[in-house]
Amino acid sequence: MIDSAKIELRNLSIKDYKELKISMMESYGSLANEYWSEQEIKTLIKKFPEGQFCIIIDEKIAGCALSIIVDYNKYDDNHTYEKITGGENFSTHTKNGDVLYGIDVFIHPEYRGMRLGRRLYEARKELCEQLNLKSIIFGGRIPNYSDYAEELTPKQYIEKVKIKEIHDPVLSFQLSNDFHVKKVIKGYLAGDHESKEFATLMEWNNIYYTKPDKLIHTQKTVVRLGLVQWQMRLFKNFDALVSQIEFFVDAVSDYQSDFILFPELFNAPLMADYNHLNEAEAIRSLASYTDKLLETFVDFAITYNINIITGSMPQIIGEHMYNVGYLCRRDGSYERYEKLHITPAEGSAWGMKGGSKLQTMDTDCGKIGVLICYDVEFPEASRILADEGMNILFVPFMTDTQNGYSRVRLCAQSRAVENECYVAIAGSVGNLPKVNNMDIQYAQSAVFTPSDFSFPVNGIKAEATPNTESTLLVDVDLDLLKELHAFGSVRNLTDRRLDLYSLKKKKP
Repeated sequence: MIDSAKIELRNLSIKDYKELKISMMESYGSLANEYWSEQEIKTLIKKFPEGQFCIIIDEKIAGCALSIIVDYNKYDDNHTYEKITGGENFSTHTKNGDVLYGIDVFIHPEYRGMRLGRRLYEARKELCEQLNLKSIIFGGRIPNYSDYAEELTPKQYIEKVKIKEIHDPVLSFQLSNDFHVKKVIKGYLAGDHESKEFATLMEWNNIYYTKPDKLIHTQKTVVRLGLVQWQMRLFKNFDALVSQIEFFVDAVSDYQSDFILFPELFNAPLMADYNHLNEAEAIRSLASYTDKLLETFVDFAITYNINIITGSMPQIIGEHMYNVGYLCRRDGSYERYEKLHITPAEGSAWGMKGGSKLQTMDTDCGKIGVLICYDVEFPEASRILADEGMNILFVPFMTDTQNGYSRVRLCAQSRAVENECYVAIAGSVGNLPKVNNMDIQYAQSAVFTPSDFSFPVNGIKAEATPNTESTLLVDVDLDLLKELHAFGSVRNLTDRRLDLYSLKKKKP
């Protein structure tokens, strides 16, 4: 007999994995080789820590219940386990969903008969109520059905279990815990021979659920992007440059854009006053305008109610010079991003240093990422951002020749496909005859998409006329990305072989 004082119900931690693996292998029986990997458990805890429960007895894991939150409107009742879990990558989890979806429950054989499963189910119900979710749903195995498959249909078998003529260790327990059978699904869990690959779609309704009111500041799903294809021209002074910036912000905001993107080093015309200096000294002089420009952009973001991605500007920190930009949110907050990879010419001519800040940024339109020009040619950087939940990648760039532009464009299109996200690129056009190392510019700004049925067949949402000053206004639908993650013809994020390779960001 086990002293109940030693039973602890708590949230699962990645530190529990060693004991969890032992418990899983002893609990799964014929499916013992199908236990969750450490990476899968780590991903699940990272995405939804409060949804993972375990019961500890004498420092051993006696039982466990794993779950995610899904927007059930995106799935019909005939879904498979693989689809609802995003290929067990949990890309289907969303905090904006309405259903707590159970993906696993098990009790170690040594501790069965102690009603521990009931404790786990009650914990799920309490969480469902706390999060104001509509219901708990999961696909339940019917492992004893294989003994009756020749004489009973799944429906007949379920009816006999309900009236207790037949005992099924899974279904009987679920029915006793206030769950009802919503539907019978064929082919739900591949390889479940005991259930003949049938499953009961089980549901528990939260009677305290209240449909959320439509709020003013709910996150948008259709997002409008404004891209500035900036004409490099000489300006009389700093105020003239600011006037040109405001012209574009004003124009794009008139179309209710959520974002405006400026190119890399768009303020280079101000170096004309320093053309008598060598290139390194001239760009360091340009850096003296960066703080003033940041103040200007923050003011414009608030005044025109638009999120501004400032392209990039040189900034001196200590003895070193970096290529940086800012996300200026329309609520007045701002955040800096940095160019990580410096081209050989930037290093030799300007003495630029590569930054070290790589992270997604939160906005009222979801998570975004920014990579400056050359950075987009390194797939690792955008993959890390995608793993952090990025939906839109912005790429401010500056290229002098069509060769350089093609590198940026082709890599940006690749990033959209492999990371299942939108990629917006914006560059400068024109000439600056009085600024060394900035003589000519070539650009064609564009927005790229993944390549699947819900998107343009060529993966190009829109593109500007090459080498002409203009703005590009584009709507992108974030819900299409969610559907792609779950139901795409191919799923580049889900289908990665994490058992063979992995990518992680080093701690600063």
